[in-house]
Amino acid sequence: MFWFMQGLCFLPAFLVIWSSSTFIVSYLIALFRKDVDIIFPYISDTGANPPESCIFGLMTFVSACAGMATMYARYKFVEKLSEETSVVRPCLNKAALWLGVLSCLGMCIVATFQETTVTSVHDAGALLFFISGVSYSILQSIISFRAYPYGSSLAVCYTRMVIATIACLAFIPTVICAFFVTQTTLHRDKEDEDYVFHLASAVSEWIVAFSFVCFFLTYIDEFKLFTLRMKTEYTEYS
Repeated sequence: MFWFMQGLCFLPAFLVIWSSSTFIVSYLIALFRKDVDIIFPYISDTGANPPESCIFGLMTFVSACAGMATMYARYKFVEKLSEETSVVRPCLNKAALWLGVLSCLGMCIVATFQETTVTSVHDAGALLFFISGVSYSILQSIISFRAYPYGSSLAVCYTRMVIATIACLAFIPTVICAFFVTQTTLHRDKEDEDYVFHLASAVSEWIVAFSFVCFFLTYIDEFKLFTLRMKTEYTEYS
C-alpha cells in the first residue's frame, strides 16, 4: 500500500501540495507577465490581475475546501480520543474547529474579492484568515501536548509549537508594517519612503502563509492512524 493510501493522510498531503502550488504558480505567472516585482510582493499582489487572478481565486477556494476537510477530520480524531481517554476537553476541540472554519472563510473572501477591486473587503478577509489561522495553530499545538502520547510523538508536538510561534511572531509585523504602507501600486521602488515597511510586511506575510503549510505537513503521519466513515440511517414514518 502506498503511503498516501494509509488512513486519511491524503487530506493534509493534498492540502500542503495544493496550497504551496497556489502561492508559487500565481507568483510565477505574475512575474512572467511582469505584473509584480521579483522581490517579495504581497501574496495578494500575485493574484490581483487576470489571468493570474482567476487561477489564484480558483486554487485558493480549493485550498479552503481541502483545509476545511482536513480540520474536520482532525476534529473527529481528537473527539474520538477524548471519548476514550478524556485527554482533551471537547470545548477546546470545538473552539479549534470553529477557528479553522473562520480561517477557511477568510480564504474564500480573499479569493473572491481581489485586492485592486474591493480592497477593504479583501483586507478584512485576509485579516480574518491570518488571525483565525494563527489562533488555530496555537490551539492545535496545545491539543497535541494534551493528547500526548496518543497520535503524535513529542517531537511533532514541539514542532507544531515552534511553527505556531513563528506564525504568531511573523503575523505581528505583517499587520503593523502594513499600516505604514501608503502606496497601493503593484510595482515598488527602493526609493519609496514606505518601501522598508512594505518589504517587512510582505516577507512576514509569506512566512505566516508557509508556516500554515508546514503546520499541516505535521498532520500527515497522524492521519495514517484513522479513517472516517459516514453512517446513514433511514427512519420510516407511519
